[in-house]
Amino acid sequence: MERTFQFDSNRELQILCGRYDENLRLIESEMDVVITQKSSGLNISGKRQQVDKTVELFDYLRGMIAEGSEIKKRDISYAVRLAQPDEGIDFKKLAKERIDVTVKGKLVTPKSKGQMEYVEAIKHNDIVFGMGPAGTGKTYLAMAMAVNAFKKGLVRRIILTRPAIEAGENLGFLPGDMIEKVSPYLRPLYDAIYEMMDAVKVEELSEQGLIEVAPLAFMRGRTLNDAFVILDEAQNSTPFQMKMFLTRLGFDSKTVITGDITQSDLPKGTDNGLVDAARVLKGIKGIEFVQLTGRDVVRHELVQRIIEAYERPQKK
Repeated sequence: MERTFQFDSNRELQILCGRYDENLRLIESEMDVVITQKSSGLNISGKRQQVDKTVELFDYLRGMIAEGSEIKKRDISYAVRLAQPDEGIDFKKLAKERIDVTVKGKLVTPKSKGQMEYVEAIKHNDIVFGMGPAGTGKTYLAMAMAVNAFKKGLVRRIILTRPAIEAGENLGFLPGDMIEKVSPYLRPLYDAIYEMMDAVKVEELSEQGLIEVAPLAFMRGRTLNDAFVILDEAQNSTPFQMKMFLTRLGFDSKTVITGDITQSDLPKGTDNGLVDAARVLKGIKGIEFVQLTGRDVVRHELVQRIIEAYERPQKK
């Protein structure tokens, strides 16, 4: 079977093809089709199902170009992965899942089936647990959803928190007052919010109390209304801390809890708040648990291999 895909301009075609047609060669290899350039566009030949999927892929990538995004090989790889039959992803649905937050010139888009389920869960539930290994986009996507909700006026505040757990160093021996002691533990949250918003704007909103980054212990006794709240590194919380945090939820608020139960820094023998919450809250309407895996890793491909290597002994 053969089909021809036409572009609105030569610029679109050049961006999609990549340097020395490297993007086309990657798509040919992964989709098992043959692609040739003609004056009328790109001619795609192969089995009907693969050709149709490749046309859908091109249409999706053209949409990214129209929004001002560059097309890189990793974008192709993520999209091709989603095009596989066992994933069952419709590219039209994927296009709708783009989050209206521009990061470094491009919209944030879920890169895997698990990430799509995670974003959908955040949209439709007031409390979502995003659990999985490093590099699966747990915090990044939650932050994008928080900024998106804030910019659209769906919430009035963004509150970011994480346990200030001592990992090999005693807070009491670190220099400075309490704020200075816990600042290093909160640095990753600042890094994430700076990815989504201009640093000056973040500082301005922080002074107004509209963006708040604080240790988990500082949440006690509060009621968080009209806010998008993210608890990061929840595997370092105790069941008492987790219950305290979850009961802070106020009206018109949304809460996302992220964590990786394989990387807890809690002292040996201490009950884990994330594991306990998954047991206690399972099945409660309005609370969704999303389990991300190595297939959802969107960092360097070696990170995915490292995670899979560490998972093998646990599976055995």
